[in-house]
Amino acid sequence: MQLLYFGLFSVTYTLTLMGNAAIVCAVCWDLRLHTPMYIFLGNFSCLEICYVTTTIPNMLANFLSISKSISFVSCFVQFYFFFSFGCDEGFYLCIMAFDRYLAICHPLHYPRIMTKELCTGLAIFGWSCGFILFLTPVVVISQLPYCGPNIIDHFVCDPVPLMMLSCSEDTTTQLIYSVFNAIFMIGTFLFVLCSYALVILVVLRIPSAASKRKAFSTYASHLAVVVLFFGSVMVMYVNPGSEHPMKMQKIVTLFYSVITPLCNPLIYSLRNKEMMAALRKIFRIE
Repeated sequence: MQLLYFGLFSVTYTLTLMGNAAIVCAVCWDLRLHTPMYIFLGNFSCLEICYVTTTIPNMLANFLSISKSISFVSCFVQFYFFFSFGCDEGFYLCIMAFDRYLAICHPLHYPRIMTKELCTGLAIFGWSCGFILFLTPVVVISQLPYCGPNIIDHFVCDPVPLMMLSCSEDTTTQLIYSVFNAIFMIGTFLFVLCSYALVILVVLRIPSAASKRKAFSTYASHLAVVVLFFGSVMVMYVNPGSEHPMKMQKIVTLFYSVITPLCNPLIYSLRNKEMMAALRKIFRIE
């Protein structure tokens, strides 16, 4: 079974890297894609590559290893980068939703509002916020007393099993972490939903039935990714003290850490004619 999992996740990791790297290359090399929407999408794809690389290579090594060990420092480094990149994903989903809201709901003001400076600022904001915000939870959880057992029943250094390993049940730390997650996850999720709801209201006023179908098809797929990512994350981390079965925790974590990054290139880009044209140009497909 370990070898079977190794093969399965190796293929998944390779496809995720190829799909997201293709989008990054298309945005960099095709001048027609040098617009805010595609710049954000290119950054998001680059972020996905970093996100999956924090966990899957170590998971693959563990499939072929007997000891499957990780040092205390390495564990918390993985914890920090995995959740910082995950936090950045949430912010980038908000930024992309905000960009589409401006473009569709305020098309005449869009070029004046979404300037090069604002676009650059939002891109930097999306990358940096997760690293700043997640310093506090990582430091707080790392200061808990760990005196054994030292076995993490998970494929990633996740805060829930880490806090379960602590010698004393620190309800204050759990409360701080729950409040932090609830504010971030529910806030970003509601922002994305409100942005797309306003977009849908504008789309409903479009007289053409074909244009309505095309718009709804596009945004329905976008919302599917948003619900899949935020839904699975909120189930796990808004209430980390709850007794989720460990097997369910692993399956839910797989959804937002492996499945979603694999599906995002297909949903966000391969349904887009301009992106498809850029990819054909890169790979010389007529």
